[in-house]
Amino acid sequence: MALRPIRMVKVGLLGLREDEERVLTILHDLRVAQVEPLTPAAMAELAPERGSETLRRVGDETLRFRGLLSALPPAGTAAPRRFDSLGDIFRAAQSVPIDAEVGELKREDDRLLTEKKAATDTVELLEAMAFYRDRLDLLRSANFLSFYGEAPTEGFEALRASLPAEADARFLLGPTADERVRFLVIARPAGSEALSRAAQSRGVRLTAVPPLHGTPNEELVELRARLDTIAERRRAIAGRLREIAEQWYPFVAAVDEALEIENRKAEVLAKLGASRATFALEAWVPARDLERLRAVVTEAAGGRVHFYEVPTREEPPTMMSNPSGVRRFEFFVRFYSLPQATEWDPTLVFAIAFPIFFGFMLGDWGYGLTILLISLWMIAGFPGARYLPKAGKNFVKMIMGPQGMQQLAYALLPGCGLAIALGLVWDEFFGIHLFGLLFGYTTPLDPASKAGVPVLLLFAGFVGLGMVVLGFVFGALKEYFHHHPRGVVAKSGGILFAFGVAFFGLSVIHKQTSFGNPLFDLYLALLLAGLVLLVFGEGVQMGMMGLIEVVSHILSYTRLVGILLASVILALVINSIGSGLVYGGTALGILFGLVILIVGQSFNVILGVFEPGIQGARLIFVEYFSKFYSGNGRPFRPFGAARRHTVSSIGPDGGVAKGPILQGPES
Repeated sequence: MALRPIRMVKVGLLGLREDEERVLTILHDLRVAQVEPLTPAAMAELAPERGSETLRRVGDETLRFRGLLSALPPAGTAAPRRFDSLGDIFRAAQSVPIDAEVGELKREDDRLLTEKKAATDTVELLEAMAFYRDRLDLLRSANFLSFYGEAPTEGFEALRASLPAEADARFLLGPTADERVRFLVIARPAGSEALSRAAQSRGVRLTAVPPLHGTPNEELVELRARLDTIAERRRAIAGRLREIAEQWYPFVAAVDEALEIENRKAEVLAKLGASRATFALEAWVPARDLERLRAVVTEAAGGRVHFYEVPTREEPPTMMSNPSGVRRFEFFVRFYSLPQATEWDPTLVFAIAFPIFFGFMLGDWGYGLTILLISLWMIAGFPGARYLPKAGKNFVKMIMGPQGMQQLAYALLPGCGLAIALGLVWDEFFGIHLFGLLFGYTTPLDPASKAGVPVLLLFAGFVGLGMVVLGFVFGALKEYFHHHPRGVVAKSGGILFAFGVAFFGLSVIHKQTSFGNPLFDLYLALLLAGLVLLVFGEGVQMGMMGLIEVVSHILSYTRLVGILLASVILALVINSIGSGLVYGGTALGILFGLVILIVGQSFNVILGVFEPGIQGARLIFVEYFSKFYSGNGRPFRPFGAARRHTVSSIGPDGGVAKGPILQGPES
């Protein structure tokens, strides 16, 4: 479990041109090197690597096979295929004879889909204007234009009253249903613009009558028959494409993957340098993978390669390394800002602190169980979400996408568990002392009681002190590792001042402020020492601001209690009003009481997600991160991707696969 991102080293690699493609293939399959442009010092000795004309053919074939894959439905399975050279890839690509047939089938299907859309729209229009029983060609003339419209009764009357005389519009009204009017309107071409403006200003949509000849019923029969024909032909096309896919899809997918790999290697070539006989590249590599990379590449190149470390002051890319459970919380850290490679990774502390803050602020086993079930539903992939109100789904999508919601759900699980545990101890179930009512249970601590609030505030204060001090400890270590001695002094002063102000405040509360008391004198000494060190380390102005920040950040953690009490009191108010109406005995009172209980408690559940979630993350982002965290790191993006349809150049033992491996374009 790492408290820092994985250490990166920048290395250079010098090899022979004849081994270049083999080395790039190994780098692609290892996926441990982020290839960087060569430094100016290296480029002074080499020329940019240009690649070869063969790369253009690779690009053309890639586009061809992407088109085939998009047209064919996934089908068939086969073992990964091996291509021992670029020539093998091209020969495999040339052996695929399905382009013409697949292209023609796909174009025909696209034409039929467009025709189906037009026919479906026309059917809907003719069904709406079925009140017109004459031939449709009577509505088509060079002397007038015809439109179908539908509008609320008030909107239709407003439209008709607002039309100017030059529009010379004539209306044919259909049946009125649900206070909506269906109508046909005929206007002279000179007045069509005025008609369009009037309709648009009143939100009335007009649709041109289609250029058909028979009556609406006659045309509907023909159109529906045509739609059946289209559907039958599209099923035949889909069936033929499935037949082709069963035979060719695995092979096409393998060739496409091989071409994609060559394209990735071509992109990397632009970052390399080369001479007549040699090539060179530079890359960031995790220190833990360097020796394996050196061994595998050296074996692949037959020992004809030289590794060297590149001295640089450049900030390395960031690669975080956390266990699977803690890794769930990397989502929050990335949302705030990715850590730099040379600073602390705060994910572990976030994974511990956030569930504690969330569960403490929720503190009710009814709310905790509800949010736990909702989180499990989100993790399961939102089954049945299509039945939810559209407005609610759109609101949620505005906040976060489905994948982000699932990451949030995973992070809420331990917090919900703690909320359930505390709620059982405190006997809080949707604001009701349920165990007390049923079994006479007496809670050892009632959060809303006169005795409970001071205890919880004291707990929150010590939590704040611990988080602030921990932030200063990480800050002091960061300053030490970066060789900033005055920064170490300032952070150490923050630690002393945090302890001093916390215990001095307790002494004042308990009225133990007499000089000569050893503890009180110690607290004063901590305050003064912290003040001196902060001012010395950061200067007078920044040091004094740091003192205020320490006090405010410790006190800020009392919001843990404030949000807990707000939830408890809101639940009590909802229960008091709702149960009062229910117990009133009248039918209307019972109805309103139940509505208040259901809506009010649902609202409190929503607050139970947002308030503890937002405030819990804020206490970490602001009061804790600000002591040591810079962020703005750049992610580690290694060259390469996983293979699915082709054979990897890396064997099961982690070394070079036996036999020839996939070769790239000859440079």
